[in-house]
Amino acid sequence: MSPAFDGRDLERSITQLLTAAIDDVVPGEAPYYVQHSPFERETMLPAPAQPPAYDLAFVLRADPRVMWPAEAKILNSPRALADYLADIRDQFLTCRYAPLVASGTMLGYLLDGSEEETLTNIAARLGVEFEDTPPGSLARSHRSSVHDRTVPMGKSYPTPFRCHHIIFGFHGLERERPHLPS
Repeated sequence: MSPAFDGRDLERSITQLLTAAIDDVVPGEAPYYVQHSPFERETMLPAPAQPPAYDLAFVLRADPRVMWPAEAKILNSPRALADYLADIRDQFLTCRYAPLVASGTMLGYLLDGSEEETLTNIAARLGVEFEDTPPGSLARSHRSSVHDRTVPMGKSYPTPFRCHHIIFGFHGLERERPHLPS
């Protein structure tokens, strides 16, 4: 295992380092900043509930309530998609995640197998066709799909919802806990 990733909490370890890498390239004058694990208070249930937290989000400086979120999932193989798909269906498409924006991202950290096969399986399991792919996206395993969201009564959250799917290959990365010297 790469010493940069902690196998005890692989998803958070990768996401934390990804957030720092993104932050390094965001210009200082950008109207947003990137944040690891920000809370979504717009959809927080009554106390004593805790607000949902995104794995990472791009937060609008002018109104920090507005966040463009990214949720990450470890994918052991191109077929191991249950948790990934559940976040789309149960969080994004119910407006629990990304209520104030019309899109968000799912990040798949693929440990074994093909990124293309993973994307094909995601589309099939969601029952969607991916939208036209921007130039260069094929090389980085990025697709997007459009869905109708269920907006809660009394809310004017945007619908439809565009979900970006980005699959990162981490082939050969072991999940075991690193052996640290005592």
